[in-house]
Amino acid sequence: MENNSKTIIILIIFSIAMGFLESAVVVYLREIYYPNGFTFPLQPIDGPVAFTEILREAATLIMLITIGMLTGRTKTERFGFFIMAFGIWDIFYYVFLYLLLGWPESLFTWDILFLIPTTWVGPVLGPVINSLSMIALALLISKFTNYSPKAHINRNEWLLLISGSLVVIISYVEDYISYMLGKFTFWEIFHPGRVDELMEYALDYVPIDFSWWIFIVGQLLITAGIVLFYRRNSLILNEPST
Repeated sequence: MENNSKTIIILIIFSIAMGFLESAVVVYLREIYYPNGFTFPLQPIDGPVAFTEILREAATLIMLITIGMLTGRTKTERFGFFIMAFGIWDIFYYVFLYLLLGWPESLFTWDILFLIPTTWVGPVLGPVINSLSMIALALLISKFTNYSPKAHINRNEWLLLISGSLVVIISYVEDYISYMLGKFTFWEIFHPGRVDELMEYALDYVPIDFSWWIFIVGQLLITAGIVLFYRRNSLILNEPST
């Protein structure tokens, strides 16, 4: 297949621009709610603003998925370009925040990573590592797609990638959910009818401990999936033609 280098360059430019757009929104929010600098515990956010933030996160995902669908040549490469855009966007989000606000102070600074379906928190280093893994897998997918449109992620590789991702997500939500379980049951945490009570209690939350061992297990599973994908497709490319 035709080399996709120009598409990748356009994708990178788009993702960097999205990273700046995301960081600009955060600059405005911190100017309003954290004029003395972002720190835990969180400041209360007005209902409409909080709801808008959740919708903005959903819109961001839709935009990243859309750019992958528009640029990929196969289903597998569309997925690859989605995660590549996601990884670049996430890394440059932190780059621009550091340039604009001098934050994060280090890669171990705690941050709110996501709000869907519950609050994700963790050191900045965590999502940066995840983003680098996504970019690496996406580049491999594009490389092998250049040689064959049949390049794909098989069932065992998907199993490792998905299970690893779920384990990583657990590492991000474990500390917050442990705190919330001090007052609510697991199911009440996700009950829409108790939003006001949940938010009031959540405002006192301060991250205490990040489960690095859970994160590392998840990241190792993801890495194993990437390695298997690389080795299998490399062997296919090296097979003598008949």
